[in-house]
Amino acid sequence: MLVVMRAHASEEQVRAVCEKIESLGYRAHPIPGESRTAIGITGNRGAVEPGSLEEMTGVQEVIYVTKPYKLVSRDVKEDDSVIRFPGTDASFGATDLGIIAGPCGIETREQAFTVAERVAKAGARFFRGGAYKPRTSPYAFQGLGLEALKIMAEIRERFGLRIVTEAIDNESLDLVEEYADVIQIGARNMQNFSLLKKAGRTRKPVLLKRGMSATLEEFLMAAEYIMSEGNYQVILCERGVRTFADHTRNTLDLSIVPAVQRLSHLPILVDPSHGTGKRNKVLPLSRAAVAVGADGLIVEVHHDPDHALSDGMQSIYPDQFDELVAEIRLIAAVVHRNVQKPLPQPKLAQAAG
Repeated sequence: MLVVMRAHASEEQVRAVCEKIESLGYRAHPIPGESRTAIGITGNRGAVEPGSLEEMTGVQEVIYVTKPYKLVSRDVKEDDSVIRFPGTDASFGATDLGIIAGPCGIETREQAFTVAERVAKAGARFFRGGAYKPRTSPYAFQGLGLEALKIMAEIRERFGLRIVTEAIDNESLDLVEEYADVIQIGARNMQNFSLLKKAGRTRKPVLLKRGMSATLEEFLMAAEYIMSEGNYQVILCERGVRTFADHTRNTLDLSIVPAVQRLSHLPILVDPSHGTGKRNKVLPLSRAAVAVGADGLIVEVHHDPDHALSDGMQSIYPDQFDELVAEIRLIAAVVHRNVQKPLPQPKLAQAAG
């Protein structure tokens, strides 16, 4: 059920409705919009009697939400959600595209700083890098853990990039929350419900990747798990699904972008690196993702991908990332979006000193 407040309802009126909902044994989720505040109700196993709520001051109407995902739905919030980062112009869901770039895994401080300098110069506002790497093989590179998180914290300080990195379990989530600006939940963990709930109890934005065989509804329901715990800063990400195709690592489902945007107010990004697994396909699929309306990209970039410890085949060179940004800048203008100009950057020699 959804309580829609009047356009000029006061904070006190919204708070009173929330307290009433809580007194009935349910949980209230006030989500402000551009013109109104809507209050989602969760914890109810059946229909909530609307009478006592409809008569409260400031309430415009009480409506039933038929979809299994309530807080994720446009029923609760008609306008697009925008995830902002105080003190910066970085965002997801606004007119500016959110561009995340960096290596699959943090291997050394030198490697991370080299890539960070290049992606920052090209115009990225976010730096990605794996500290914890869930790998198919137990013998593959598993990440540097805390050491990698500390390196990325240095990168944020030096280059002004916001940090996006993955938490793979409840233990790593605590450290990722401490060091990162965005907590990534990977495809393998999209239905790790205990991890989703814990991420929902943090106050950091969560980047949720679509599972390898997840339907649209399963994807949105995973986001609902996070939001139901009180964290409404959720960013969705399409990263390819498993199909019969063998010419790519995964099949990048760009059709899910407009499908999500029709049903949900949450921003959605596209990962053309995991979505294809092929370096030569990252640029064309990035162009397509922007054209189809994605709110941003997450791209793997490595200065020496042939010797990368993970995902080298799908990591593009820094020069290719420069080309990618230049091309999507032109496409973004056609679909009424924008790619920000690069931030002023220090020289890497000074940063390493």
